Amino acid sequence: MPRKNDRYKNYLFDIGLFIKEGALKAREKRSKEKKGSKAHMYEAGRVMAFYEVISLLQQEAEGFAIPLKDLQLDGIDPDKDLL
Repeated sequence: MPRKNDRYKNYLFDIGLFIKEGALKAREKRSKEKKGSKAHMYEAGRVMAFYEVISLLQQEAEGFAIPLKDLQLDGIDPDKDLL
């Protein structure tokens, strides 16, 4: 049985990737929709939500000296990639 700390580490490792993938998919969907359409506004809202979550997770990781690679949140810059 894995140690308790390993479970949390593995959970955060997996969830980081799911969040990053979701953000990039939402960005892609947003770009395919006509600007001003309901679908575009919906996807834009999803992208902003992912922006907030990823920004917060990255800031907190920095504060706790956790490498972004350990959370699979490396390789994405919310300011450049999501705005």
